[in-house]
Amino acid sequence: MQTEDEHEPELYVARCHFLASGSDQLSFGTGDRLRVHVKADSEWWWAELQGVCGYVPAKYLRQEGEEPEEDAMPEDPWQDEEYFDSYGTLRLHLEMLSDKSRTETYRQVIDTNSASLQRKVILDLGCGTGIISMFCAKLAQPSAVYAVEASSMADYTRQLVRHNHCEEVVTVLQGRAEDVQLPEQVDVLVSEWMGNCLLFEFMVESVLLARDRWLKAGGTMWPSSATLTLVPCQAKSYFQEKMDFWENPYGLDFTPLQSLAHQEFFTKPKFSHLLEPEDCLATPSDIITLDMQTLQVSDLEEMEGEFHFSVREPGVCHGFAAWFSVGFESLERNAAAVVLDTGPHSEPTHWKQTLFMLDQPIHLNAGDSISGSVRLSRNPIWRRHMTVNFHWNIKGRSEKSEHNHVGKKSFPMWR
Repeated sequence: MQTEDEHEPELYVARCHFLASGSDQLSFGTGDRLRVHVKADSEWWWAELQGVCGYVPAKYLRQEGEEPEEDAMPEDPWQDEEYFDSYGTLRLHLEMLSDKSRTETYRQVIDTNSASLQRKVILDLGCGTGIISMFCAKLAQPSAVYAVEASSMADYTRQLVRHNHCEEVVTVLQGRAEDVQLPEQVDVLVSEWMGNCLLFEFMVESVLLARDRWLKAGGTMWPSSATLTLVPCQAKSYFQEKMDFWENPYGLDFTPLQSLAHQEFFTKPKFSHLLEPEDCLATPSDIITLDMQTLQVSDLEEMEGEFHFSVREPGVCHGFAAWFSVGFESLERNAAAVVLDTGPHSEPTHWKQTLFMLDQPIHLNAGDSISGSVRLSRNPIWRRHMTVNFHWNIKGRSEKSEHNHVGKKSFPMWR
């Protein structure tokens, strides 16, 4: 029987994903229905999800049946000021221009298709310093190139275009892809929109919106396709650096810090991880493939792929590594597509690979099978961020033992 001091829990719905960073907190996903028992203070509430209780951030929840209040949403869900300001300085442009694999691939695409680009109209979206636009002007003979850049770098791009004598062909326009106005439709839309784990920062949405507004029917998208690839892998040196270090530094036992280190270093993915080919425990698998002609903005909210791996030789699985490749269809008859591959078996790029660490390493034997799925869920509030969700099932196939390990883990990138 309920006493006067007891209250019925209130039902709330999660606005977005939250990953617990302590044993007294509760993890949940977007759309989960939580029972709030105690509103401890304005920031943290005691809630229940599927029989498990813990503290949750109040700002991540909305009451069931109520639409999100407009003032509860961030003023800038696209984080434009932060995002475009980072491209207004030379640091990122130096990194990208120094990436020869990336930059030479785009030059190769323009060069090998130069005959077909004559008298064509080209849109270079997110042009940065304008190098792709100038490749077009120098290597082909297009009638016009519209170089669109939202950041303040556009002022310098105009200078570079004039300095390299491309101003008669290349017109630099500053503005977001969603707002900029072009004088005509285009035959080719070229962009370098890819982020870590392919989609991070979601510049791809701007590309799709520009495609629908400005690309002629039958026009060309470069890249034309994109693929996300996954492999189970070893990461021994990284694990030792972040976890084993605490066992005996300077002859002292710092192991009480290992749980804190785990939360700090392994709950989010590691960008720019350089995976050695020999650390791949199985043959890599393509899990998500995008057709840039048919992909829709709504498709970006959630993407899921499955994987099936057979372990090649004994090893320790510390996690999964992901990378992407993009293809550029040829405009020349019977010519092969050009491919930019950011994987460990290709020349390193500035993206390198993205590493997702498991909570604990798993010892594998040759012949073991790993199957499961990966889901990329876009953050409903912070639109440039997403969460990568893994589910896996490892089945032992060795003569010595037959084991079965089922697990799951979510990695926010970054909120």
